[in-house]
Amino acid sequence: MPLINKPSTATPAPDRALSRLRLVITVFFALDGFLFAGWIVRIPAIKQRTGASAGTLGLALLGVSAGAVLTMMVTGRLCHRYGSHRVTVGCAVLLSLSIALPPLTHSALALGATLVVLGVGYGGLNVAFNSAAVDLVAALRRPIMPSFHAAFSLGGMIGAGLGGLVAGAVSPTRHLLGLTVTGLLVTAVAGRALLRIEPPVPADAPRPGKGTRRRLPPPTRWLVVVFGLIALCTAYGEGAMADWGALHLQQDLGARPGLAAAGYSCFALAMTIGRASGTALLERLGQTRTLVAGGATAAAGTLLGALAPSVWAVLAGFAITGLGLANLFPVAVERAGALAGPSGVAIASTLGYGGMLLGPPAIGFMADWFSLPTALTSVAILSAVAALIGFVTRRVATAG
Repeated sequence: MPLINKPSTATPAPDRALSRLRLVITVFFALDGFLFAGWIVRIPAIKQRTGASAGTLGLALLGVSAGAVLTMMVTGRLCHRYGSHRVTVGCAVLLSLSIALPPLTHSALALGATLVVLGVGYGGLNVAFNSAAVDLVAALRRPIMPSFHAAFSLGGMIGAGLGGLVAGAVSPTRHLLGLTVTGLLVTAVAGRALLRIEPPVPADAPRPGKGTRRRLPPPTRWLVVVFGLIALCTAYGEGAMADWGALHLQQDLGARPGLAAAGYSCFALAMTIGRASGTALLERLGQTRTLVAGGATAAAGTLLGALAPSVWAVLAGFAITGLGLANLFPVAVERAGALAGPSGVAIASTLGYGGMLLGPPAIGFMADWFSLPTALTSVAILSAVAALIGFVTRRVATAG
């Protein structure tokens, strides 16, 4: 069975080139978060423009999920064949162009069709730049994966904040067209730099397009799936906090709308801070302890956020949850990529995205059956499961 933390055999590259590559990949992570958040904040206006009901809008929004999930595994194969750098640039162009499409539609059906295209670009870009990041982590021999995901979170916060500021003054069409132009300009500059840098490739791996895709032995594939389950548990919590945190504060604790909205802000800010400090944390604790500590912290934070009787205690719980979940997804994707390359990244990302899809409706069903606070404790349970998986797989993480 391949070992995760075996010494890297990546071909040597100048330190300056690797530093430049790290900066360029970081730009693509931030751009992805910025563009997607800009679309998210204009959903209410686009709903009104299309005349869609809540139910039909929900079905249309599934287009993003369908496009992303169907694309992720294919993107892993494209990265094997053409290289993750080329695929990153191509998917960034597609995502930038597709961002402008939703406000041009006038029906829920047309909106859903355009969102499939958006999902293809979004899902493909996530697999491609995570694959490029995994290669760079192996070359640098430093656990810098969380810093890339911190850039994604920061880009999302900036995109959402900017979208909120212009929502009352600029139409969705002009706003999202502006995002398309911004995305294409950034991709033109960063993509040119990315394509000029040779990807760090393991010495025993075939160059893109010059060999057949390696078939994973069953034990390795199952181990990749296990790490994908950590990503699923993490993304489940992210989706739950995003969709249900504010409602819990307002409905169950009587918080004012503005204060209730701060619940997700606390969570997102804490997650960004946690990811920004993730490299130092991994260097100090290692992957296994980071996974176990993060899952346990998230479980404790979610229990506080779900069951505390005070608004301020709930806000603190949401922040603790964000800190705990911050580095679970990056570590899981890095482990999967170290085992299986782009295919591993694709499997982990697909499972993670599935968790983000599963979280909100699962919380809703459980809230109907029991109560919303009880339903939110499921995030604590899955966070504890992620910690348990990290502990059980510790021998793989420390072998070699």
